[in-house]
Amino acid sequence: MHATPSPPGRTLGRLGPALGAAGAVLALWYLLARSAGVAPGLLPTPGQTAAALADSVRSGTLATDLGASLTRAGQGFALGAVLGSALGFTTGYLPALSAAVTPVISFLRPIPAIALVPLATAWFGIGETAKRLLIAYAVLLAVWLYVHDGVSRVPVSHLRAARSLGAPLHRRFTEVLLPAAAPALLAALRYGASVALLALVAAELGGADSGLAYRLQVDGQFLRVDRMFAGLLVLGLLGVAVDLVLAAIGRRFVHWSAS
Repeated sequence: MHATPSPPGRTLGRLGPALGAAGAVLALWYLLARSAGVAPGLLPTPGQTAAALADSVRSGTLATDLGASLTRAGQGFALGAVLGSALGFTTGYLPALSAAVTPVISFLRPIPAIALVPLATAWFGIGETAKRLLIAYAVLLAVWLYVHDGVSRVPVSHLRAARSLGAPLHRRFTEVLLPAAAPALLAALRYGASVALLALVAAELGGADSGLAYRLQVDGQFLRVDRMFAGLLVLGLLGVAVDLVLAAIGRRFVHWSAS
C-alpha cells in the first residue's frame, strides 16, 4: 500500500517537470551564448539578462513600463472579454443570429490587430483609446469563438426540459446554459488573456511613451540585446502569471471542469 504524498511532495511533483524543462532551457541558452558560432553581443547569457533585468528594476523603468502595459492590457481585455462573452452566448443560443454574425466574425478574425494600428491611430490618435480598442478587438474575436462554440454544444434537450418545467429565461441561463458553458468560458478567458498580451505589443509598437513593448523598441534602436531579452522574459513571465491566476480562479469556481 502506497503512502499518501504530503502536500509539499505533491507540489514538487507538479512543479518538477516544469522546473526541469526550465533548467534545460537555461543550460542550452548558456551554452549557445558561449559557443564560438554566436557573435559576441548578439545573444546574452542568462546571467547577463538577469543583470539587465535587475538594472531596470533599480532604475524604476520596469515598474513604470509594467504598470502602463498592465493597465492597457487589463482594460482592453476586460472590454473585449465582456463583449466577446455576451456575443458568444447570444450567437450560441440563437442560431438565426449566429447565421448572420458568424460570417462577419469569420471575415474579421484573420485580420490581426497589428494591421489595424495605422487605422486606429488615424481614427483615435496615438493616445490610450486606440491601444485599448485594439486589444479589445483582438480579445473579443478570440473569446467569442470559444464561448460561441461552448454554448452551441449545450444539449438542446437540457434547455427544452428546463423550458417545459416552466423555468424563465434568466433561470435557463443561470442554471443550465451558464454552468454547461462555464468550462468553455474559462478556456476563452485564458486564451483571450494571452491574445491581449500579443495585441498589447502591437498597440505599443504603434506609438507609446511607456510600456514593455515600447521599451523593447527603444532598446532595439540602441542594440541593447541584454535588455531586449530581459523585456521578453518579463512578457513571458507575465503571460504565465496571468494564466496561472485564471486557472486558479477556474479551479475555484468551475470545479467540474477538467482544466
